[in-house]
Amino acid sequence: MTDRIDLAGIEVLAKHGVYPEEKERLQPFIVDVTAHLDLAPAGRSDDLADTLDYGALASEIEKVVASESHQLIERVAQTVAETVLSHEIVDRVEVTIHKPEAPVEVSLRDISVTIERSR
Repeated sequence: MTDRIDLAGIEVLAKHGVYPEEKERLQPFIVDVTAHLDLAPAGRSDDLADTLDYGALASEIEKVVASESHQLIERVAQTVAETVLSHEIVDRVEVTIHKPEAPVEVSLRDISVTIERSR
């Protein structure tokens, strides 16, 4: 399937990480999601009920990333994927979690993980 809805750059402040200091202070995470689904019904009907409400989905993603604390961004990505796939209309999802302030010894701009899950 080639139809998709992309949500890029959802910014969330959260406490994810292995180290104690990561669990004490909010740090930025950026979430990118691509939901694969059949958009033909919505294209024909022009009705929101026939597609995925991307505004509502963005709010759901923000809430789940901010409200739960995990050690690994791999787990954060899995939680986001599960949230997106809870919408029956979605067949497959790609999720990227960016952690631009990851505590590493090397100067770098970003660290991210990307997963893909399907029904």
